[in-house]
Amino acid sequence: MIKYVAFLRGINVGGNKKIPMSDLKKTFEALGFENVKTLLNTGNIVFEGSETDAKTLETELKSQFGFEIPVIRRTADEIQKLVDSNPFKQIEVTPDTRLYITFLKDKPESKLKTPYEPPGKNFKILKITNDEVISILTISPAFKTTEAMGFLEKEFGKKITTRNWNTVVKLLNL
Repeated sequence: MIKYVAFLRGINVGGNKKIPMSDLKKTFEALGFENVKTLLNTGNIVFEGSETDAKTLETELKSQFGFEIPVIRRTADEIQKLVDSNPFKQIEVTPDTRLYITFLKDKPESKLKTPYEPPGKNFKILKITNDEVISILTISPAFKTTEAMGFLEKEFGKKITTRNWNTVVKLLNL
């Protein structure tokens, strides 16, 4: 049995694509996964099972809920390595600071050189790997989380999903 973390993109955002986490948990259990746990209402699932293709999860979720639900899957070991690397250790965190990990489904084609800061924005991409984009945002009236997510989607496409660093760390303790 391998422990996995699945990040579902675009559910329960702005009242769209609503899925109760209890229904999601039951669906994963019906697929044969064990020790299924969810975190928050945004599609974070920890589960155990044999190796499975994320595409299979997407097909099953569409069948169950009636709409496309992109899934980005990582092993718990991959998440542990990310957390152990502590990519934000040099960042001074204030109440307005947001630390983000954007999980990529495909190898990025972006040509951005890191660290990268869009001109006039309180947003910085610290690092781009084949699997993640590590970024920070200082919330301001001129540039908020939605604008940062729009920038990431424009640069890396729609096969991404972003989580707050605190959420990523909490997933390891489920």
